[in-house]
Parts: sequence; structure tokens; C-alpha cells
Amino acid sequence: MSRQPDPVEEWSRAQRRVIELVSPLDAEQARVRVPSCPDWTVRDLFSHMVGLGSDVVAGDEPDDHNEAWTTRQVERRRDHDIAELVAEWEATAAPLVAWMGENGPRPLGDVIIHEQDLRGALEVPGGQDSAGVAIIRDRFADRFAAALPDGASLALSGERWTWGDPASADTVLRASDFDLARALVTRRSAAQLRAWTVRGDVEPYLDAFALLGPLPAADLVV
Repeated sequence: MSRQPDPVEEWSRAQRRVIELVSPLDAEQARVRVPSCPDWTVRDLFSHMVGLGSDVVAGDEPDDHNEAWTTRQVERRRDHDIAELVAEWEATAAPLVAWMGENGPRPLGDVIIHEQDLRGALEVPGGQDSAGVAIIRDRFADRFAAALPDGASLALSGERWTWGDPASADTVLRASDFDLARALVTRRSAAQLRAWTVRGDVEPYLDAFALLGPLPAADLVV
């Protein structure tokens, strides 16, 4: 019997991938705008990732992860360069791993989602087939199901991952496993969702894809 992936181990693996990604960046690269988080640069988004871990360990975590909270994480680190942010994150790792062992792996979602946001901004693909992506996809698939309107008849069909029954659903979206995973965390536009619709009408279901805010105005490829 195969061992189920450990979400806390997946957090540590994702952290290492992100550190490898951002450590070589120069100041100009750190100022690149992130398409999936257009109000933030790469450095801003990384500051949030670091700040979230520090805040969780400190017991400062609102239930809604509101904008004031995330903005404060960025502003507190406005004068920190990438190397300083990496050092803070590395120092936070052991306490955060211990916290997750006691309280659950909720922080995994932030690092998995934002790893791909950073990769999209820097045009450096990677980590798309990680167990962490699959864990977060399944976590958000449950939230997606709860957000669907009553009587929904919808299926998502990927290469290896399927949600719902494509044979019987009135509306079927077909895309890559990774694209579907990103759609479930509000990283694909309404135009992309419409383009993936091979049967039926996705319009009644668009709001259910907006689990983390409004759907992106522009198409995203990562």
C-alpha cells in the first residue's frame, strides 16, 4: 500500500523550491509584477509568504486572512531584500512545522498557491506535479462543491484527475490537471473556463470558481 503524502512534508518541500527560485533574483527581478496578484511585485508576494508564517507562529492569524493583515505583512518588510526575507523564512520554518504538527497543515495552501504565482511572474515553471498541488486541489474541490448552486450538474475532466461524472453531467470542463487545480484556487479567467467547456454552459457556475476573490480579468498560464 502506498504511503499517503504528508502535508507538512509537502510544505517543507515547497518552501525549499521557493527559496531556490527566489534566492538568485536581483533587485530588478524582485520588482516584477505578479500577474495573478497584480497589486504585488515578486518581492511583495514573497514578503507575504514569509510574513504569514511568522504571524501564524506568533498567534496572529485572523480567520478571514483579510487584506489589512496581508498588507501589514508586506509593509513591515518593505525595506528587506530577498536575502533577508529568505533568512527570516528559514528561521520560521521549524516553529511553523511544529505548529502544523499540532494544529493542522493549513499554511500549505498559501505556499503551494503562491509558489505557482511566483513562477508565473518569473516564467520559471516547476512543482506542477507535486503532491502538495494535489492536496490543495482536493481541498479546494470540496470548497468548490459547497459553493455550487443547488441542482448543479457539472464535471471537471483532466488527464488523470476527474471531479464529478463527465459521462452524465450537463456541463463538462476539460483541461489539464494543473489548469483545473489552478482554476479551483481562482487562478483562471472566465474566458478560460468558457474555452474549456466541452458540453453545456459554465456561466451558472462561474461564481463557484471565485473562492479566493474575483476571477482574474486576464488569462493566466501558470
